[in-house]
Amino acid sequence: MRISDLSRHTGVPVATIKFYLREGLVPPGRLTGRNQAQYGEAHRRRLLFIRAMTGIGQLELSTVMELLTAIEDDDLPLPSLYRTANRVVYPDLDKSKAVNDVTAERIEVDRLINELGWQVGDDVPGRNRLAHVLAALRQLGCSHGIEFFHPYAQLAEQSADRELSLLPPDDIEVERAAAVARAVLLDAALAALRGMAQEHLVTQRLGGPADTPGAAPSTQGHSPTTDATPANGTRQAGDSPAEVPQQLPRQAGRAS
Repeated sequence: MRISDLSRHTGVPVATIKFYLREGLVPPGRLTGRNQAQYGEAHRRRLLFIRAMTGIGQLELSTVMELLTAIEDDDLPLPSLYRTANRVVYPDLDKSKAVNDVTAERIEVDRLINELGWQVGDDVPGRNRLAHVLAALRQLGCSHGIEFFHPYAQLAEQSADRELSLLPPDDIEVERAAAVARAVLLDAALAALRGMAQEHLVTQRLGGPADTPGAAPSTQGHSPTTDATPANGTRQAGDSPAEVPQQLPRQAGRAS
């Protein structure tokens, strides 16, 4: 297909595709003339991957480039691909943005991981990230101990287990780009679900808008609807049943 067809099939503007071609994010097409090239299914899927990572995944282009490099490295086994993806998407915190001293919190995080029986390397950025979250919460007046995160850890393990159960038994058959895409996009899905669950519970416990499009009416604080006539014999009213980026960002991790 021509670049205009590729744009139509992916929703990515032609100018953006040309930028990706210049930056090496998308491989060149097969030349058919002086200024013409043909593109195939691999190009379409590559563009959809980039679009999902930068859009829903909110990753910088430089981070997407690192992910693509790891995906295309056939010498990188699948476990190493997952580890690389985790380190690329969730790198160590910038020291200028981190809490000054998290020594005590890091000890608590290490204890939590040991209690869970997780096989996690000491250098995994997630250890320090969780320690900084715990320290920041305490600085802001939230007196959370590490035990507060036990239920979160259990849910995280269940989520990861469900995700990895989708992999075929033979690593050779794994679609590496799809595996990385799931790892990134399911994070976005979990965040969306948690946000909606929080809104649901806030409405139930603290009150809020009574009517939400597409939602069933709340029965919180009300008796179940019945066809019975009130005791006074009178039924009351209501009782009836892409712009083109100018340069490749240099900062890894999620877009700010």
